[in-house]
This record gives sequence, structure tokens and C-alpha cells, in this order.
Amino acid sequence: MTRDSQPGTGQPYAANPAARPRLARIGREATPLIVIDDALVDTLALVERGRVHDGYGPDGTSAYPGVRARLPEAYVTAILQPLLPMLYRAFDLPAGAEPKLLNAVFSLVATPAGRLSVSQRVPHYDSLAPGHLAILHYLADGHFGGTGFFRHRPTGFERLDASRKAEYLAAGERHVAEHGEPAGYIQGTTDHYELVEQVDYRPNRLLVYPGSLLHSGLVDPVRDIDDDPATGRLTANIFLEFR
Repeated sequence: MTRDSQPGTGQPYAANPAARPRLARIGREATPLIVIDDALVDTLALVERGRVHDGYGPDGTSAYPGVRARLPEAYVTAILQPLLPMLYRAFDLPAGAEPKLLNAVFSLVATPAGRLSVSQRVPHYDSLAPGHLAILHYLADGHFGGTGFFRHRPTGFERLDASRKAEYLAAGERHVAEHGEPAGYIQGTTDHYELVEQVDYRPNRLLVYPGSLLHSGLVDPVRDIDDDPATGRLTANIFLEFR
């Protein structure tokens, strides 16, 4: 047994066979959202790996307001193997579509509210690609902000694709011009965005949703901004695209 192995598995990171995934359809557009509590048998080894990782730094692939470091390949494999069949069904993916791993990282929110760009103060989308999925796994013990999914009030959009992007961006620019820039992290419904679904933070809870869905961490600027993996809002994030 390795140093990080979990009893009875021989593996450092073992998916929990007793976990019961829940499939919801959220918002007016009924977008699929998977939530799995107790996703791993035990998160101890993964959390410890995140705490001792020496590779944290800015994410050059996105506007994430914090620092990230590479996830262990063994964890990514352990999560994806039992999850993939469910993803094809839940997100109506073509049987012949092959999953491509785009990124797999530990994440820590670290940017003070006063230093956010305008785009970091509003919900975002990860990708316009129809086969793009995001996996978010809450890891750290403690009380942290969860994840919100939003409707854009001026357009009514909850998720984006190439045909909606120009209208969404133009409407957003008009709203900011008329009402001013938003202040800090979004934490709920505003005059610009409506919170349509919230998934609270719970250690070892895992979410899967399309990258085109408008979403944001519900960041508490006092409690959640911390770049220390021993005390911060440590999550695992995996991004896939089915092509």
C-alpha cells in the first residue's frame, strides 16, 4: 500500500461506489447539472497533495481570480472512469464523441475584490463548445462559498453558444454603460444577473455542468480569499471537451 492509499482500495484516490449522483435540470432552459456527495471514499490524500503542492501560480488558460496547480493524474483517472458513462446520458453526448482533457487543476481564490477585472465581477462561461463540460470538486474542510448559476436579465440567456455571444456581450456593455460597473464578487441576484440555482459548499461534493452555463463562485471576500492551500477554499477543477 502506498503512503496515500485508502484502506481496502490500494489506490491513492478512490471513487466512492456508494455515492448516489443526483441529476437536476436547472433554470428555464432546463440545463443538466450533476451533483455527487461523498464523491471519493476519502479526500485526505488529495487534500494533502494540494497542501504540499509547490506549483501554484496564475492560470494562463482562463481569467480565474486566483492560483492553480496541476492535479494528480491518478485522481483524474479515478474520477473520470466511473463518471464518463453518466456524462454521455445526462448531457446527451453523441456515442462516438471522444473526451479530451483540457485542464485539471487545484484551485484557490486569491484575488482581493478591489483588484478584480470587470469580467471577474460577473458570472462567466468556460466555453461555447457544445461538448465542453466542467467538473468542480469541493475539497477543503470548512465553511466556504458555493457555486451559483445565473440568468442574464437583459437577454434571458442562462447558457451561451456562438449564435448568442454577440447579443450577450452587447447587452452587457449597454448595462454597464447605463448602470455602472459591478462592485466585487457577485454573491447573488443583482440588477444585471438573476441567481437561478445555488449549490452550497460541502467538502467532497462534486458538480458537473456544461461550460456554456453562466456561473460563478459565490465568494465571500472576507472568508474565501486565501492563497494558502492549508486554509483556503481548495477545489479540484477538471475541464473536458467531447469531440
